[in-house]
Amino acid sequence: MLQKMTRTNEKGFTLIELMIVIAIIGILAAIAIPNFIAYRDKAFCSAAESDANSQAASDANWFAIPTHTGLTGAPAVALSGSNTLTTHTYTGEVLTISITDGSKRCPQAYQAAFPPSTGKSSWNGTANAGVYTKILNP
Repeated sequence: MLQKMTRTNEKGFTLIELMIVIAIIGILAAIAIPNFIAYRDKAFCSAAESDANSQAASDANWFAIPTHTGLTGAPAVALSGSNTLTTHTYTGEVLTISITDGSKRCPQAYQAAFPPSTGKSSWNGTANAGVYTKILNP
């Protein structure tokens, strides 16, 4: 009767094996989630930079018409997310476009990599109000 109660051909995972798999998945998640968040936050920076480039392309198209010598009447492009066009000026053949990161999620470390002293493209502001500025001098 004892032989009938014990099965010698049982298949399945032991509790230890399942706990090891759960631990491995937890370690992988602990590594992957912060990296994913960092990449997502950098995407907000890229969105503001892309908006500035789109506005610059629109302005280049505007100035391609010989009678357009200033920005009066120049169209503004649709911006992504909650970004806003802060500055859009043309003085002395220098075009300045500033886009404010409306999400306020562009990392401060990313902004610090492009300080205003670098020239044509820069981030300035704080982590809560990042402003990307693009300066074009044809």
